Amino acid sequence: MHVRTAKANEVPAVMNVLDGAVLSIAVEIVRAGAEDGSTLVAMSGDNETGGRVLGALVLDGTHIEAVAVRRRRRGQGIGTALVEAALDRRDQLTAEFDADVRPFYEGLGFDTKPLDDPGRYRGERE
Repeated sequence: MHVRTAKANEVPAVMNVLDGAVLSIAVEIVRAGAEDGSTLVAMSGDNETGGRVLGALVLDGTHIEAVAVRRRRRGQGIGTALVEAALDRRDQLTAEFDADVRPFYEGLGFDTKPLDDPGRYRGERE
């Protein structure tokens, strides 16, 4: 598995992964991220050209708009690899997320705080 910037022709596969995780994000944002390097993909295999999209992360500046991994591949470090790759590209990261993924972000060293919206959190890592 390796992480790299998504390619334009991979946008449908990225959307499939995000939709499978019930994340709502506009395809235009994902497509723009493939063009400017802010949409990352975790790919099966070791080479840069082939493989299947296993997970995806979409950045808006330093904010994680969405991160998702195919259901059958969860718990294998793919989400962690995506966030770490994003940290390699940005000095800091923020994210807003539901309580059930709070342990994931805290495990990656994010400082988390509850939002006014019950069950929602904001995380930040420098």
